[in-house]
Amino acid sequence: MRLLILCYVLSLFSYGQTVVKKVDSTWTMEVNGKSFDIKGATFGYHDDVANYDTYFKDLKSLGVNTIRTWGTDGNTPALLDAAERHDIKVMLGIWLRHGRPGMEDDDSFDYLTDTKGMEAMYNAAVETVNTYRDHPALLSWGVGNEVYLNMATDEEKLAYSKFLERVCSNIKKLDANHPITSVEAWTFGLDWWEKYVPSIDIYGLNSYGPGVGLLQDELDKSQIDKPYIVTEFGVIGEWDVPADKNGVKIEPSDKQKYDAIVKGYANWIKDKPSCLGVYVFHYSSGTDFGGVWLMTHFKGLFRPQYWAIREAFTGQTPDNQVPVIKTFSLPDAEYNSETWIPVSLDVSDVENEALDISFYYNQREGSRRRRNQILSLNFRGNLEQGFEIQLPQEQGVIKAYAFAKDTYGNLGIASTSIKVKDNIAAKRKFKVPKATLPFYVYKDNEHVPYFPSAYMGNYRAMEVDLNHTKTVHSGKTAIEISYNVGYDWYGFAMVDPANDWGDILGGYDISGAKTFSFWAKSDSSNVMATIGFGLIDDDKTYHDTAKKSVEIKLTKEWKKYTIKTKRLDLSCIRSGLVVFSGGVGLPHKIYIDDVVFE
Repeated sequence: MRLLILCYVLSLFSYGQTVVKKVDSTWTMEVNGKSFDIKGATFGYHDDVANYDTYFKDLKSLGVNTIRTWGTDGNTPALLDAAERHDIKVMLGIWLRHGRPGMEDDDSFDYLTDTKGMEAMYNAAVETVNTYRDHPALLSWGVGNEVYLNMATDEEKLAYSKFLERVCSNIKKLDANHPITSVEAWTFGLDWWEKYVPSIDIYGLNSYGPGVGLLQDELDKSQIDKPYIVTEFGVIGEWDVPADKNGVKIEPSDKQKYDAIVKGYANWIKDKPSCLGVYVFHYSSGTDFGGVWLMTHFKGLFRPQYWAIREAFTGQTPDNQVPVIKTFSLPDAEYNSETWIPVSLDVSDVENEALDISFYYNQREGSRRRRNQILSLNFRGNLEQGFEIQLPQEQGVIKAYAFAKDTYGNLGIASTSIKVKDNIAAKRKFKVPKATLPFYVYKDNEHVPYFPSAYMGNYRAMEVDLNHTKTVHSGKTAIEISYNVGYDWYGFAMVDPANDWGDILGGYDISGAKTFSFWAKSDSSNVMATIGFGLIDDDKTYHDTAKKSVEIKLTKEWKKYTIKTKRLDLSCIRSGLVVFSGGVGLPHKIYIDDVVFE
């Protein structure tokens, strides 16, 4: 009997066991029998597998003992293995779709009627748990993220709650060693969880700024006796700050971003009796609007948030201070685009390093991708004699940024706003990001600008693989479309936004492209296909401004096909690749590669 008990205990510790319990009036977490205070960060480098060890070593130096993900993919096994090598635990995400477009994506899933979609999510959750439940790096499950926030009606929220309980209760049956967390913005999920989802062990609450200090009070008011984790945290977000005189939300200063994490952890999170810890958002390198506001790095450079995590969790101050932009302002007037205007700029650096100054802008209008873009501004001058910037060809208010980079690799950023007039931009119907030519719709499934989400016709008989490696024209991968029956027709398109048919603004301005080309072949010599771009007609609010395709008889050898686009209106192409074909008596495959506007 003793031997059996010993073997059971060794088995648990080999796989890893997380226990949450209440001691007196305080909730605690233990991992393999040892106390575990969550000092975490959300992880944004999941695609950079080759550098996992570098990232986890760095996280360890910051005092981080756990990371949080939102979902799983083909890189998850490598991520968990790397985390285990560096003794970092993982809250592993299980993604559940949103009911309407929101902060994170433009999805619109119907929990009232889409039983097939819910079954697919349920089965994916079961597969995830069965696959990773025994991995020693696993800390807990994070099921869903801000789904209640991104849902319109109580009827939908009730349907989602019942589905969530089905998912969570089955996870409990499959894995008794790891607690279940479900994640929501602020406290929007508490009442629903309490009434309908008893299988949740820990409430995950995303909260930014001083509001995080009120979470314990909110649980106490509702007499909720469960632990919580602050599953996202950082400086106060755009949604909670006032606007300036031009209507642009006032971004916190770099000092405020630093202090929010350091002082916020100590004063608002650390000693709350029901709080198990925090995941600071976001250990990643950004290139857009959110990257400036919240991330630890911007284009690989250290931001104040990076050093703040280390001081919060270890007490260590920065090795090298981020440059401080004390003043950054522009004239209080409206100017025509391309006008050169003076900049008032005062920058200091504790180490007196040489500073590299540059300027950028953002316009919070238009499609999701466009309003997140940060684009460079032309500028001239220097710190001694002053700077001027040239206003961009935009209409309306822009948010301007000043960047100050030191030789250590730190980046200080400040922002302001100004009004710009441009007659051509004012007439632009669809505000979408301008593409840089050549613009690849598909090349090695890297940085793909469109989503493979539009399926038409007999799509149940169709399978699409964007990572096909056996038959490629160039590089490592190609698109493989497999049609598994010999009759009927089918269609497939790569679109932006995903899962949308013209109700949400998306796509790209590809003006200036003279051709659209692609390489294609088939495994059969009698397959006819119509391939091109543009799918959504102008009866929809947000349509493709041009549609062009060629009908071709595919061969068994790779062949290049080119469509002239010089005379077309490419100002909003939301369907970057469209394919139609049909049965030829037997199943067949189509291969497509190197799809590009240039």
